[in-house]
This record gives sequence, structure tokens and C-alpha cells, in this order.
Amino acid sequence: ARRMKGALRAQDVLARTGGDEFAILLTLEDGAVDADHVSKRIFGALATPFRLSDFEIRVACSIGIAFGAAEIDDAEELIRHAQFAVKRSKVTGKSEAYQIQAFDIAREQFGIETALRRAIERGQMRLCYQPIIDLATGKLVAFESLARWRAEDGTEYSPNDFIPVAEESGLIVPLGRWAIQEAAATLAGWDARLGGDCGIKLAVNLSAIQLQRDAIAPVVQAALDCNGLNGDRFTLELTESALVSDPDRIATIMHALKALGTTIAMDDFGTGYSNLAYLQKLPIDVLKIDRSFVTGMLADRDKIAIVRAILSLAQALGMQTTAEGIETVELSQTLAALGCSYGQGYFFARPLEADAAYAMLLDRCH
Repeated sequence: ARRMKGALRAQDVLARTGGDEFAILLTLEDGAVDADHVSKRIFGALATPFRLSDFEIRVACSIGIAFGAAEIDDAEELIRHAQFAVKRSKVTGKSEAYQIQAFDIAREQFGIETALRRAIERGQMRLCYQPIIDLATGKLVAFESLARWRAEDGTEYSPNDFIPVAEESGLIVPLGRWAIQEAAATLAGWDARLGGDCGIKLAVNLSAIQLQRDAIAPVVQAALDCNGLNGDRFTLELTESALVSDPDRIATIMHALKALGTTIAMDDFGTGYSNLAYLQKLPIDVLKIDRSFVTGMLADRDKIAIVRAILSLAQALGMQTTAEGIETVELSQTLAALGCSYGQGYFFARPLEADAAYAMLLDRCH
């Protein structure tokens, strides 16, 4: 408290509001700049270790700032704003000012989480399927299954909105289990309608959170057994971030999945921080080239060089490749000429509802 008081100006008021929490009432003469200067002085004052007997104790602090205004005449509301900013400061490691937009975003995410939990429990999610094509022959070889959600009020939520919320809240575990079971049931249904193996695979995405919190191999095994499928009908896609989180544990899981006969694909390759030594040791069958390298590739020599490098690496390691984000015939032909195995993107088809995917399967393969 003495150090903080020494960092304040004569007109500022310091109060202790909890065990390790303090509140400071500032009079701003030059607006937000004053608050920023004071927060920097407080960080500086607390940066020096405290000496207790023969020990040095370092103290970390989080600073949240809330600004009063004519429309905010409630002191408790101002304190709540500051507490919300402190929570953000604990995440970012720097002083944070309350932004009404941030509160709105948090409230929106909580609303999404509540509705998503209800949708999963009531079976209101669905999968769409984007075709994966053999670039050399033009043959349909697989579909990537992608979660989609239309709320009860008709709102269609983007995966970019609900997948991060699912991961942060832990809902990705039941959502992921549902997706694995639904994909297996869909593939078994297509087989049944065609009187046998329909000749294609289904790919399912696994998030880093799923791999950390769930027993993925038994879940996949149960879905395969329940639907009478062999493991070689399934491709499981993992991102580089999943590998980086806990390489040794993820490697064990990948080997368990591989033992089921599944194909393992590394999604969004080139956007993370893969250790090439681990890449060599892991049972990866396919590298998926991220769309950021494919989009606009024909007009960007750097992107072409990156794609060539990934293709060469895959070839050296005995892996196949899938290019994401193919939107033109020129891209498809160029990637095929460079030696890319498979491709997916809007040139071939957008993600399709299950019935439309089955119709495409009938048209392209039978």
C-alpha cells in the first residue's frame, strides 16, 4: 500500500477493498493519459522485490481501469466495470481499460454457450459435408464433416463463433463425441442404401481441447463398432496446435487412433509451430495445406514456394497432401501438376447437407 501511495498524486485516493485488492479514485486532468501514467508508475513501484528477512518476494499485479461519465452515476456500476477490466488484465498481463464492447462480447458469448449447451442436449446440431477430390483423377474420395448449428429462433451460427465458445466452456467434448457418432452413423447409412461399402471416407476434426480432456480412441472405437465400420473408413484431422500442447501425450493418442486403422491428417499445416522431428515420428498420413497458402497462390511466388516446400516435405516423409481453399480450375490444375494428392474448396463444392452429399456421391461414384 505504501508503494502504491507513493506512485499516486496528491489528489488521488487509495482504498483497500479486499485482501489483495485496492481501488484508486483518480481525478483526470488530461483524460485517459493520466490513468495510463498512474498505472505505469504502479507497475514500476511493485516491480522491485519485497524483502522479508532473508527472502525476496516478487509481487505481480493486474490493473483494471474504468472511466466515469455523465451517464454512469452509479458508483457500484463503475466498480463493476473496473473489476471486469481487472479480469482482462489477468489474461493479458497489462493494464486494461473497461470497454463496453468487451462486456457485450462476453455477454454474447455466455448467451451462445447457454444456447449451444441446450442444442447439444436436444440433438439440434447437424453435420455438413465438403467433398475431397483426387486431383489427378477428379474422383470423389472423401467428405470432411463440419458441425453446423441453427438455433431454435432460426439464427444460423458460424462455426467461427460457436467452436471457440465450445472449446473455452468444455462443450467441445460432448460436441466432439456427437460429431464422431453422427459421422459414423451417416457413413453406415450411405453404405446401407447402396448395399455395401459406398467407396468413400469421412473426415472428422478433433480439437486440442478434446484430445486433452477426452478418451478419444475409445470414443472412435465405440462409434465404429456401433455402426459396423472399419477404421480405414475414417480420417481424423488434428491441428498443429493440438500437437504443440503436449507432444508426448498426443503422440500416444495418435498411435492409439492409428491402431484402429484410421487415417490421421494434420490440418492447417504450415500455420503452427510443428517440431519436424516429432512430425517424422508421428503416424501422420496426410498433410493438409492451409487455405491461406492456397488462396491467391498463382499470383504470389512466396506462396508457391511454401506450397512446393510442404509438398516436398510430405513426399520425403511418405505422406499424402490435401490442399484446402481451391476455388478455381487453374488452382486445381496447378496443384495437381505440383504433385498435390487431394483438394477441397468451393470449386468442387461448398459444404453440403447430408442428402446433397449423398446425391453427389451417387453422381460421382455410382
